[in-house]
Amino acid sequence: MVYDLIVIGGGPAGYLGAERAGHAGLNTLLIEKREVGGVCLNEGCIPSKTLLYSAKMYDNARFSEKYGVVSEKVTLDHNKVINRKNKVVKTLVAGVKAQLKKNNVTLVQGTGVITGRNNEGYEVKVDGESYIGKKLLIATGSVPIIPPIPGVKEGIEKGWVLTNREILDLKEIPDKLVIVGGGVIGLEMASYFNSAGSKVTIIEMLDHIAGNNDREISNLLMKNYEKKGITFKLSSKVTELKDGTVVYEIGGQTYTVEADKVLMSVGRRPATENIGLENIGVETERRAIKTDLRGQTNVPGVYAAGDVNGRSMLAHTAYREAEVCVNNMIGKKDIMRYNAIPYVIYTNPEVAGVGETEESAKEKGMEVDVANISMRYSGRYLAENEGGDGICKILVEKKTRRLVGVHMIANYASEIIYGAAAMIEMEMRVDDIKEIVFPHPTVSEIIREGIFFF
Repeated sequence: MVYDLIVIGGGPAGYLGAERAGHAGLNTLLIEKREVGGVCLNEGCIPSKTLLYSAKMYDNARFSEKYGVVSEKVTLDHNKVINRKNKVVKTLVAGVKAQLKKNNVTLVQGTGVITGRNNEGYEVKVDGESYIGKKLLIATGSVPIIPPIPGVKEGIEKGWVLTNREILDLKEIPDKLVIVGGGVIGLEMASYFNSAGSKVTIIEMLDHIAGNNDREISNLLMKNYEKKGITFKLSSKVTELKDGTVVYEIGGQTYTVEADKVLMSVGRRPATENIGLENIGVETERRAIKTDLRGQTNVPGVYAAGDVNGRSMLAHTAYREAEVCVNNMIGKKDIMRYNAIPYVIYTNPEVAGVGETEESAKEKGMEVDVANISMRYSGRYLAENEGGDGICKILVEKKTRRLVGVHMIANYASEIIYGAAAMIEMEMRVDDIKEIVFPHPTVSEIIREGIFFF
């Protein structure tokens, strides 16, 4: 059978792209080798947030006395947390499958490999079965980077060294957890397991955590973590894992730390191996599929979306990229813009931001004015966060007075940041934003408060 579109990969880009294509009337086939939802739904975004919410509830109960609520003998049952996580994932996977069915998408379980092209379209084989697609959407996602550190491979085989997949299914809380990598995944897992009772140590090669996020806010997050007992080893290089011990170097000196479990969290890379890209000549760069702003590859009718293109490895970016690809397939002109994509770290407190940071603006030669405002300017934040030290940073381009960046560390940050993203996307100026009425009392009012600093 010849399909209008074959989608390879059932993660956020794949399943949403398939849904949109099916809704637009394209006869669509979706191929997924594991479970629809991909890493995000099954091994990443959703499972981790389920765990983190349980940890937040636990922390709220343990420290509720400062709000006038006295609780005793509060415990966290990790097995019940995992069971609930599995229930949430199962429910959402079922929902995705229902949407695919509703939009007449055919789902095939197995590993799809592109084998070539003929007069009818592109051939994709799944476990020996051949399918033809007039167009392709490649959405195979990404895989964890496993660094060639002595002892890592053996540790993974023994179950002592974990990736994001295994750590979300641990049956017991490790007494000592070492996390290699201080990025988003590492920080979120540190937050949960610290609350659950692990002694957590984070080893990071850079001199700061949270990658390219705003430096002042990432430093503040680290201080909050340190208050909770999490240990950080920055500017550190792990050199070996052996006998329940992680060996690392700082400034030429060698140190060790004991670990019951080790989480390898040093990043992810596009999953482009063994899917047959070379059979139709799809260009890649550093393992990522090269695409233009329409999602088009160098091969006519072949598109790529999500982590596989290496542009912005976030699920919400993948959603929008998939929509752009499908829109262009059906003749609706659309392009992808990357200047207003928000990021979130779902820790306690949350971190969120969008647009330029002070560091990125400086690198680009942009002249910006910056307002740095305490979250305590928000009445609701003050009412709900005893001793909270959150901040909100707002960046405005000097010449145009356009909003170009917003970054914050505070509860509800994840639910507020989309508003700032919309403002940046619409190229709103300071005077435009001053006319917006924010609901009171809300934490989101901090943006209005900050804008009036300009």
